Amino acid sequence: MAVEIKVPTVGESINEVTLTKWIKKDGDWVERDEVIAELESEKATFEINAEKSGILHTVARENDTLKIGEVVSTIDDSAPKPTSVATPESTAKEEVSAPAADPNTAPAAATAKKEASPEPRRETRATPVAAAILADRKVDASRVTGTGTKGKITKHDVMDVLASPGRPAGRELFSRNDRPEKMSVLRKTISRRLVEAKNTTAMLTTFNEVDMSAIMELRAKYKELFKKHHEVNLGFMSFFTKACCFALQEWPAVNASIDGDNIIYHDYCDISIAVSSPKGLVVPVIRNAESLSMAEIEKKVVDLASRARESRLTIEEMTGGTFTITNGGIFGSMMSTPIINLPQSAILGMHNIVERPVAARGQVVIRPMMYVAVSYDHRIIDGRESVSFLVRVKEMLENPSLLLFGKDPVKALLELE
Repeated sequence: MAVEIKVPTVGESINEVTLTKWIKKDGDWVERDEVIAELESEKATFEINAEKSGILHTVARENDTLKIGEVVSTIDDSAPKPTSVATPESTAKEEVSAPAADPNTAPAAATAKKEASPEPRRETRATPVAAAILADRKVDASRVTGTGTKGKITKHDVMDVLASPGRPAGRELFSRNDRPEKMSVLRKTISRRLVEAKNTTAMLTTFNEVDMSAIMELRAKYKELFKKHHEVNLGFMSFFTKACCFALQEWPAVNASIDGDNIIYHDYCDISIAVSSPKGLVVPVIRNAESLSMAEIEKKVVDLASRARESRLTIEEMTGGTFTITNGGIFGSMMSTPIINLPQSAILGMHNIVERPVAARGQVVIRPMMYVAVSYDHRIIDGRESVSFLVRVKEMLENPSLLLFGKDPVKALLELE
């Protein structure tokens, strides 16, 4: 009897998915609960499992767009299991029952195996003139595509590479080729949401700059001790997250969102962290970041970012944020105007750190400076609130001691605040 495997329900607002990859092929034997394919929705990538053991018969093809409930494949659970298929249990038993190697014969066996199956050697063939030029100019032969007889590298091949050092080897000159590629569901969703944010919000951006000297000195002083105690590196994201949490609680409109005719104020800070994954931009959420320590924030960032790059995030982990932080500085961005992540009302953009001359106490000094930007929805956030929020973030980053509990320790001790 054939068992139909259908696209499962993956979210309330998700109506279709894309079949990105077949893990098992048509005609393969699959075990119950074994992963057979990967599906991609507008928010995440997830796996689909076999409901029965049997022979797999694929219905959908890779890159097909499927509706929820549509048949992906069928499994013939009445088919006999091929004798050539080994289960994990039988493999383990074979390994356990295998006789131990005789220590006296092991070296000889290893030597015989090595002699019997030598590693393949890649031999580079070039004309004498080409070989001389390669050696003289110290050019890696693997970068050169030979056009001579049987792939032999000629003088012209080497000179072509030297004349076009920025062009990948083997790339056709003056190519006019186009490569149409179907847009993924995730990419279509990203484009739709970005256009929606631009068209439905009164978005403005305010800028400031932060002297990162104090944070960089603090990190240099405590990074080894921090890693030893918490088994995670001390990065910049925990400082920015902490600073934003304090500032968001002082300026709650920046942490709010619009729901119809209502403004929803959040008494917690669920910080979305923008992460560039192989399939597009995703924004996993750090829940209740205002209640986490620096180490807990760093561990969350590392965990979410690594799973985002491996497409292992769940939909729940990417929904419900109240404020977003994006770091374009890791790609070398000096300044940008980030786009609001709906339904949120504001987003903070971090940028690269550059040593620049600045005025300090009447003198020109060189300091590591970072431009920061806050894009906000002017419908519910006024200029005073957005600017004051960013200034507060700047103050806390330039004086990390404020991050202890949001106040100047000396003023708190003297009860001046």
